[in-house]
Amino acid sequence: MPQLFEQLFENNKKWVADTLKKDPEFFKDLAKGQTPPILWIGCSDSRVPANDITGMKPGQVFVHRNIANMVVHTDMSMLSVLDYAVNVLNVTHVIVCGHYGCGGVITAMGSQQVGIIDNWLRHIKDVYRIHQKELEAIADMKERENRFVELNVIEQVFDLSKTSIVQNAWRNKRKLFVHGLVYDINNGYLKDLDVTIENGDELPKYYLLDQSFINK
Repeated sequence: MPQLFEQLFENNKKWVADTLKKDPEFFKDLAKGQTPPILWIGCSDSRVPANDITGMKPGQVFVHRNIANMVVHTDMSMLSVLDYAVNVLNVTHVIVCGHYGCGGVITAMGSQQVGIIDNWLRHIKDVYRIHQKELEAIADMKERENRFVELNVIEQVFDLSKTSIVQNAWRNKRKLFVHGLVYDINNGYLKDLDVTIENGDELPKYYLLDQSFINK
């Protein structure tokens, strides 16, 4: 058996032992079920573990991850996670978290073929097209990349708000907040992009499935 694979089990045993020292009832309590208040939609990048960077315990964050933290309306995996989180787990906060230096976002800025992921990157390129004027006015490429990361998160927040899942929750008077954050791998801090949607008021009317539920 490869050494790295064996090391996973050794790490696991140590983690269990350390956890039980701190809280002998930890796993018994965890096995009773989950009631996380947060759904986290993040990037698959191995450097951005949701629980670790937020200081949250197991059971507090329901997580979906894909390349470049995208909300694609034909992605049944994402939609299934969103539906389960909102309608079964009753989360109150949905967070889209991107990160600076995101390989998917940076690759989407170019034209090099990578593989099947090229089809996924098309969705990120659409974000670039929408914000092309702002982005190409930024001369420094690193700053342009960082801004593209931020704009991509903002667009995914709005895309979440366009789903029937989120809109039906609002129509049923559910408290559900959709937020956009960016994680800076260089220093470990989260940045609030100050984009929070809680009832659909910020969406154009043509995206609304039922305009009567909007708070006036």
